[in-house]
Amino acid sequence: MIPDLRSPLLTDLYQLTMASGYWSQGMADHEAVFHLFYRKPPFKGGYALAAGLEAAIEFLKAWRFSESDRAFLASLTGNDGAPLFPEGFLDYLMETPFACDVHAVPEGTAVAPHGPMLRVKGPLIQGQLIETCLLTLLNFQTLIATKSARICAAAQGEPVLEFGLRRAQGADGGLGASRAAYIGGCAATSNVLAGKVYGIPVRGTHAHSWVMAFEGEVAAFEAYAQAMPNNCVFLVDTYDTAQGVRHAIEIGRALRARGHEMVGVRLDSGDLAALSVEARRLLDEAGFPDAGIVASNDLDEYAITELKAKGARIGVWGVGTRLATAYDQPALGGVYKLAAIRAPGGEWRHTIKLSEQPIKVSNPGVLQIRRFTDDAGQILADVIYDELHPPASLAAFEMVEAATGAQAATPAGAGADLLVPIFEQGRLVYEAPPVADIRARALAQLDAIPEALRRHDAGGQVMPWRLEAGLAARKAQMMAAARGEERP
Repeated sequence: MIPDLRSPLLTDLYQLTMASGYWSQGMADHEAVFHLFYRKPPFKGGYALAAGLEAAIEFLKAWRFSESDRAFLASLTGNDGAPLFPEGFLDYLMETPFACDVHAVPEGTAVAPHGPMLRVKGPLIQGQLIETCLLTLLNFQTLIATKSARICAAAQGEPVLEFGLRRAQGADGGLGASRAAYIGGCAATSNVLAGKVYGIPVRGTHAHSWVMAFEGEVAAFEAYAQAMPNNCVFLVDTYDTAQGVRHAIEIGRALRARGHEMVGVRLDSGDLAALSVEARRLLDEAGFPDAGIVASNDLDEYAITELKAKGARIGVWGVGTRLATAYDQPALGGVYKLAAIRAPGGEWRHTIKLSEQPIKVSNPGVLQIRRFTDDAGQILADVIYDELHPPASLAAFEMVEAATGAQAATPAGAGADLLVPIFEQGRLVYEAPPVADIRARALAQLDAIPEALRRHDAGGQVMPWRLEAGLAARKAQMMAAARGEERP
């Protein structure tokens, strides 16, 4: 059986045990605010690129418990053999439609640490139950989109093709990775289903098995040229790479005589820098200066940078495993924290999660991010503020550096809020743009990030973010009160 990945059961059991506990404590009608954010940029970089919102929208649109969901939950037992969940709680789940407000930053937005990528406001139980799936959807695609942006930056404008489906973490992971990689800047994917579902350009020719299925390399290339005369990128390293390029040239001449052009050759093993230089020489001398050289073989931003430094003559980069699996950092580490709660008709109570590690102390309130940019659109700073206690005006922001608590100057540029409405009381109010538009937004956002933060290793620098002064003061007071400290 292939499960429906939009099921509300795509969650951790503790979400349901807590929800049942809230129900039994008479808290089903309490309203809560949760924020989804990350604490530290991935890959030693300075930013993350938000992705995965469309998948989250599809999950929330379909969020409703079915009779089979109820039956399964009713079958679960505690350590005494009695049912784990009361019948009344299961009835509540069946009778309650999704009713939350959801705000999020649009996909393709460059996001700083600690600012919410997504905010949920609504029934406490529902906010709790959707946590796990929202995290898995946004964490993964944000991670892959960020990795893709780094790889594409290393390619310096040359096309990067995403080839990761066969090495991805499952079919669903492969599909999400292809989408996120395209958002991050990849020009195309080998994943045909991603092409159909998302409208991503698809690319690919043949594998080593094609060459090995024929008596020789020339025969294999000739057969492929006959079958696909308008799609000839010949994989030349099955036996001897330099000889493979010569064979490709031979078939390229025959193609040209029939009115077609060889697109190029692909290198998949060996010393890619040296082989690409030799391949370029052979192709140019044979009269094929426009034939491209595609390279694959465990590439990532570091390998591409090294190959360019060695003078490689590669024009197209096929990146698979290390992109689709975010090879050197397998998870983003995004979290989802309760920030405010109130009983029906009551006042909001801010909540905070404390830790001995300052990076793990959460921000309380109903949070929004205001981004300040200069006249050229360059990002100056993101300021997190509490909508329950907003500043008097756009120009009235007083800020503190989040790490030090020191007063910070207000950016001189224009400011605009990043979180936009997605659902209002469970009703979808947002139209997700085509993935090509999201990709265009991502590329523009990357250009707006300070150059130092786009380096492979940002040296601990991150996108500039600050706390609005009033929020910082309330946070400090809550921390002091929770620790039993006096604070003026």
